Amino acid sequence: MSRSILYVLIAAVAAGLGLMLGQRHFQPLSIAIEAPPALKLLTVRLIEPARPLPDFKLSSASGNPLTLDRLKGRWTVVFLGFSHCPDVCPTTLTDLARAQKQWQSLPENIRPRVLFVSVDPARDTPKLTAEYAAYFHPETLGATADEPALGDFAKSLGLVYMKMPAEGEIYSMDHSATLVLIDPQGRLAGLIRPPLDANAIADDLRMLAETRP
Repeated sequence: MSRSILYVLIAAVAAGLGLMLGQRHFQPLSIAIEAPPALKLLTVRLIEPARPLPDFKLSSASGNPLTLDRLKGRWTVVFLGFSHCPDVCPTTLTDLARAQKQWQSLPENIRPRVLFVSVDPARDTPKLTAEYAAYFHPETLGATADEPALGDFAKSLGLVYMKMPAEGEIYSMDHSATLVLIDPQGRLAGLIRPPLDANAIADDLRMLAETRP
């Protein structure tokens, strides 16, 4: 009787060892999937997830409408302003031109663009807007639009502007100084708020162009 019990115990121990070894041998490997490291941006504040934008139609000097589809494929920095602006607009476009010179070496198909949109279509024709933008950098796009298309465009980007009356027929335009980023998929993807740092803008846009084309 005791010998039978011994045989049973030996068989049970052997079965247990076999099960344990089998589990170790056939246990599926656990693969650790790490999320891609977050971009260490200096001045750009990304909007995640990026927000889809409604289509728009701006007037350009070429006569061809500037639409959302035409901006897809590359990162675009959008800035609202007007040619009669005494300080913020020329200063901002100068800072952006300095950044553009720094990412000029990037291949054209991924090189970021700057789009200047005039909020003063009464005085800034598409041709004048384009000339004003190109004065700061030859690759800066210039466009404008009549109402309500202009207001709808600004609103879709979360930007505002307003006509400020002065003496007689003279007036100025008050407008957002924040820069807006449209990603290569045509989505609202980020913001750059003043004060602006041209070097930081250049570094951030270069990184975005190279890592998130």
